[in-house]
Amino acid sequence: MKSPICDMLGIEFPLLAFTHCRDVVVEVSKAGGMGVLGAAGYNAETLEIELNWVDEHIDGLPYGLDLIAPTSMAITDDIPEGADISDMVPNEHRNFAANILAQHQIDTADVYPSETRSGGGFLTEGRAANIIDVAFSHPIKLIANALGVPPRYMLEMGKLNDVIVAALVGAKEHAVKQVEAGVDVLVVAGTEAGGHCGEVSTLVLVPEVCQAVESYNTPVLAAGGIVTGRQMAACMAMGAAGAWTGSMWLTTSEAETSPVIKDKYVHASSRQTVRSKARTGKYSRQLRSPWTDAWESEEAPEPLPMPLQSMVSEAPLAKVTKLAESGHQGAKQLATSFVGQGVGLMNSIQSTRQVVYEFKEDYLNAIDRLNSIMEE
Repeated sequence: MKSPICDMLGIEFPLLAFTHCRDVVVEVSKAGGMGVLGAAGYNAETLEIELNWVDEHIDGLPYGLDLIAPTSMAITDDIPEGADISDMVPNEHRNFAANILAQHQIDTADVYPSETRSGGGFLTEGRAANIIDVAFSHPIKLIANALGVPPRYMLEMGKLNDVIVAALVGAKEHAVKQVEAGVDVLVVAGTEAGGHCGEVSTLVLVPEVCQAVESYNTPVLAAGGIVTGRQMAACMAMGAAGAWTGSMWLTTSEAETSPVIKDKYVHASSRQTVRSKARTGKYSRQLRSPWTDAWESEEAPEPLPMPLQSMVSEAPLAKVTKLAESGHQGAKQLATSFVGQGVGLMNSIQSTRQVVYEFKEDYLNAIDRLNSIMEE
């Protein structure tokens, strides 16, 4: 295809797949797109293991990595690595979360592990350098920062190693700041997106950003609710050079998504998601459940800054998912995870390669429809 994204990344089709599953990364790249591994939750040692596995199975094809190194966090490099920061989390928040579980007949005695917590997969600028060094020791073709302007070190290493540096944005003004900082590709994510997202729709945001950064010649990947080829065709008509997708891979047969969550996704409508700060401390979109409803109620405490709110939510939700898989009915009701509004189009479980092939076919059919209109 004649897309700058294909030229920059050495891929056949400008479809990028953000996923936390290494098998999906490999399968998308082998099908002509590019898999991008979400590195949140890994430390330097575990990321090395994952990337070694990808290198061994991807047959030399291009792949990428996505980090979360936000510009504003409640934890800074002044706090020692591995330090116990649990005292920064008010008991009010833990008690509220535990009470939600108790109302659904879940034992809350061991909801919060006693071991120290250092903020999960969210990186401070200094600690991000270790992860970045691991990333650049592997043959990645792209590295993306999911929140804020990439650390200067990431940008410098990208230029030095001929690796494309991308950044996710949800507002026009953020896009301009990113290109001024020197990013190579913008991932423009509308509010329909799963996970962290802004409040402007993809249909409005993509052309708005394309117009704002036109003079910079920075390619734009459209994101947010995109799960079909016809949607990518529409975004490319608005100026995008391809698509960045995430939610659609959660229901593939290779995905490590809990079977309970997969089943919920397959049966959900596009209206069954909610955008809330209650999971990570920043707005993110997830499947609606009694858990998310409770955090949106008047009785709920105000969400904490990132990453402290994750320390409130992730342990209880991990227990909920585990119990749901064992058949616990209350846990099945509470079970939730990140997903975009495109979930209403995710109606079956298929192999990753089949999803890519159907996406390509749908894209080509959309182009043919547009061409036939012009011919008439």
